[in-house]
Amino acid sequence: MQARLRLLFASLMREPLLQFLLVGIALFAVYSWMHRGQTGIEPSHEIALSFDELRTMDLYFESQWHRQPTSEEFNAMVENKIQEEILYREGLAMGLDKDDTIVKRRMAQKLQFLAEDVATAHEPSTAELQAWFAKNSEKFALPSRATLRHLFFSFDKRGQNARGDAAAALVKLSGQPESTPLAAMADPFMFKDYYAEQTPQELAKEFGPTFGLGIFKLKPGSWQGPIESGFGWHLVFIDSIIPGRIPVFEEIEPDVKTAWLGYEKEKAWRETYARMRARYTILLPAAPNQPSEFPAPGPKKKPVTRPSEAAPQ
Repeated sequence: MQARLRLLFASLMREPLLQFLLVGIALFAVYSWMHRGQTGIEPSHEIALSFDELRTMDLYFESQWHRQPTSEEFNAMVENKIQEEILYREGLAMGLDKDDTIVKRRMAQKLQFLAEDVATAHEPSTAELQAWFAKNSEKFALPSRATLRHLFFSFDKRGQNARGDAAAALVKLSGQPESTPLAAMADPFMFKDYYAEQTPQELAKEFGPTFGLGIFKLKPGSWQGPIESGFGWHLVFIDSIIPGRIPVFEEIEPDVKTAWLGYEKEKAWRETYARMRARYTILLPAAPNQPSEFPAPGPKKKPVTRPSEAAPQ
């Protein structure tokens, strides 16, 4: 009897299908042992919603629809919340968060937000803001502003004569009373003839950078020019120029606080990331004979020329 069993066992072991099945079971067992705990986590089967969570759902509905939800609507919101939590936990249990680019980006974003929130937890004192403002006052500088009128001489209508016509018109205007009709001297302009309290950037956006900067080299009270723009040549009458200045702290304290918070957030994140990155060694594919370690950001070293690479004399 034993001899027959041995013969049967030996015959079965020679079957390719059985061999393949046994090898597969062995490989699966080894893989499961090596990757234990990495395929997911066992989901908790208890879901507890706090009063604050329920109140938040109620307030959100009211902000959207401007009324209280009915019992059916509120129960539906609660069930949606429960469904979301169940699916989230089941997804974690199945390991669906592994190697997912979107999940990685979202986690990285949340971590950055947490690092930045550390900065906002501290309420700055007036003295702190004043000290920071003193070091960064140029960031709050108010630009110069000009109020002006202009006469336009078009490239399209006058061609190469545009500048000469503008200069001739300026001669005619010399000594004329301010009430002298001017429209007949120049061409219609597609935008405005009068601009009030414009910054260099605003004028540059409308006329071009040369015009925007040139205006603030003129003196108020007379017709001057010609000044070139992207459209042609202009004669300009400056009514007033308000010089740029740095406001005092009391004028812009709320703006200083907003800027300080932004600076502290950026600083907190930069320092937090630097500490995190210092704990890691980054390896990247490299060309032959080149190191594969990816260094942390920092000053770049100048390449050293090998003797064999030196240019021939």
